[in-house]
Amino acid sequence: MNNVYQESKDFAATYILPYTEMIDQESKFPEEAFKELGNKGFLKLLVPEEFGGHGKGLVEHAEAVLAFAESCSTTALCYMMHNVALMCIVTHGSEELKRKIFSDVVENGKFLALAYSEFGTGTHFYNPEIQAQFNGDYTKFNGTKSMVTSATYASYYLVLAPSVEEGKINNWVFPLETEGLSFEMSNWNGLGMRGNSSCPMHIENVALEASYRIGEEGSGQEQVFNVVAPFFITGLGSVYSGTALHMFDVASNYSVDRKYPDGSSLSNIETVQVHIGTIYKNAAAARALTLDAATAGANGDADALAKILAARIVASEAAIECGKLAMRVGGGKAYNKALPTERLLRDAYAGQIMAPSADVLNVWLGKALTGQMIP
Repeated sequence: MNNVYQESKDFAATYILPYTEMIDQESKFPEEAFKELGNKGFLKLLVPEEFGGHGKGLVEHAEAVLAFAESCSTTALCYMMHNVALMCIVTHGSEELKRKIFSDVVENGKFLALAYSEFGTGTHFYNPEIQAQFNGDYTKFNGTKSMVTSATYASYYLVLAPSVEEGKINNWVFPLETEGLSFEMSNWNGLGMRGNSSCPMHIENVALEASYRIGEEGSGQEQVFNVVAPFFITGLGSVYSGTALHMFDVASNYSVDRKYPDGSSLSNIETVQVHIGTIYKNAAAARALTLDAATAGANGDADALAKILAARIVASEAAIECGKLAMRVGGGKAYNKALPTERLLRDAYAGQIMAPSADVLNVWLGKALTGQMIP
């Protein structure tokens, strides 16, 4: 892949956009798109070349997610989480774990998901409450994860659990077929991002060998803040930047196509022109900040963390503001769902509360800018 953004845009136009409305209306996971993501090599974007992947990093991750989100926010979000989970294996997985999972991704089109959030800790997902009982050759787990995106469709789920080292956590891989895993599928009824298949995952006496632990004992927090955070938060910046850009396309095209009896269009009205310009400014700014943050993160720049946090906040806020203005441009057509504006606005509202929430991120940004520890 030489131009990841453009290749992803072209892919999305053919294999993602045709299903976007359906997955929202039916609250259906984008199975068709994910099958093609595997067939066309996008699931192995971050897999190292020596394992048959493309060996790409944070910048390409951001570009692909952004391009997908310009067609479907839901598909982009689920794909983003796969990449985040995969990068934990890339950076901390044992050779045995890498061979097992990478071969399944590359050869079989399997994908990963995150099972981090819990009912008791909410947006502070790095403080797991599930129980981990250590019994020599294996560890037994009990508990519930609250909102597991791609539930039942992903083949591997990353789970944070307490370590034997007090105050530390581990990052584990739970294969879908593991005995003791069950999903409460009827629990998902999202306002937006309706195809995410996010629901509780119940963990009942799940026993795993140490080979399914990612990294050294107690290294989970390091993975969360050095790997998960930059790829997840940057990925969310891409999701909502892409959503905002999608809103611009919808609103601007409608304003030109909507004709009056005298032949003039909606776009000839100055107020509409101002709205279209504002939507574009907000969306373009979010996109630019997100891609700049990804580059800073990939280069290890001193201000990379602050840029990544700021990009995520700006993108999620921009998507909501763009949606509000796009609804005004669309008027009754948008409100009556003749345009996809209403769906995009619902998708955008997820950005405020998705962990880490906008409120938490604003605190973290202040800490990062003043040299304080996060969290």
